[in-house]
Amino acid sequence: MAQSRSGTRDMTVGSVAGHLAAFTLPLLAGSFLQQLYNMVDSLVVGRFAGDSALAAVGVGFPVIFMFTSLFMGLSNGATVVIAQYYGGGRFDRVRDAIDTTYTAFLSAIIPLTVCAVLLVRPILFIMRVEEAARADAFWYLTIVLAGIIGSVGYNINAGILGGLGNSRTTLLFLAVSSVLNIILDILFVAGLKLGAAGAALGTILAQITSWLFGLVYINRRYPELAIRPLSRRFDRELFARIMSIGLPAGVHMSMIALGSMAVMSRVDAFGKEYTAAYNVGSRLDQLAFLPIQSLSSAVTTFVGQNTGAKKPERVRMCVRVSVAIAFFWTALAGALLLRFAAPLVALFSETPAVIASAVRYLWCIMPFYPLFAIFFTLNAIMRGAGDSFFPML
Repeated sequence: MAQSRSGTRDMTVGSVAGHLAAFTLPLLAGSFLQQLYNMVDSLVVGRFAGDSALAAVGVGFPVIFMFTSLFMGLSNGATVVIAQYYGGGRFDRVRDAIDTTYTAFLSAIIPLTVCAVLLVRPILFIMRVEEAARADAFWYLTIVLAGIIGSVGYNINAGILGGLGNSRTTLLFLAVSSVLNIILDILFVAGLKLGAAGAALGTILAQITSWLFGLVYINRRYPELAIRPLSRRFDRELFARIMSIGLPAGVHMSMIALGSMAVMSRVDAFGKEYTAAYNVGSRLDQLAFLPIQSLSSAVTTFVGQNTGAKKPERVRMCVRVSVAIAFFWTALAGALLLRFAAPLVALFSETPAVIASAVRYLWCIMPFYPLFAIFFTLNAIMRGAGDSFFPML
């Protein structure tokens, strides 16, 4: 399989399964590292700040995801366009795509941040967050959304490198963020007793550090790809192509976030124990699904590069291989998670109502994950080919 010294990967030649594995494994390691942080975050908050703070962190996830969705769509669009140009050997357009993506990101991030912070109270009211968790949820969301530039910046960097077939460097960025996040969590929540606000502060400091570290690292390691945040170079035609792929993906993710918020509003009505249980159950089912998310990123880049190189036979082979992997992994992971559901949930909370509700959640959702994995993988294939409208529908 072809890989340059800079870490970029040409997926238009060589073993299909080999390329998918080589790209997926670093992403998977990074995702597990990130989930390890998320689980440590929930564990520290639950143990040292109580169920109210744990519920506040759970409320925050779909709200934060909703506000970052548009930029994640921009990142996905950049990945596909860069992969297609890279696979087709049009390196000048790769450079243009990087500049255009960063200019769009920095132009929109400040208005988004202000809007997000101002909407925190109305969102918590609409979601009917229980009074006991409302103050913690307000401060958690306000702090995280005020520093959202770090999370979005990391995703933009990862999207650029993903289009070039480089997932190893993304693992490094995640490692920096996750390790620092765990340290700051322990300091702010367990040490300084700042509760949910401490968890939020640790999150944004770690994410901003990872984003800036990524900028410096990419510019030193890959001078031919150097990101120039203040260049203001903007190609309207290219941006329209990126957004024709990225906007439907962003809308898709926003709808998922809105759906999660609607579900959360119903869960919150039953009290903080159920909100905490939903948070813990979600963490565990996300952990089981991580390999499919990593595989889908590999699939998008693989299909993008081979579409750009006009090699449809390799795309068809990718469909068969990736769908088989997705199905068998989720069937195995679901069986293992259900077998050990109760002791895993008990790591986060010793409250009987939290344990019982989280276990019930897992038994309801996990049997259907193999079907969801196939759906998820096929969507990634279509996006890699440049069609994100149908997956959005």
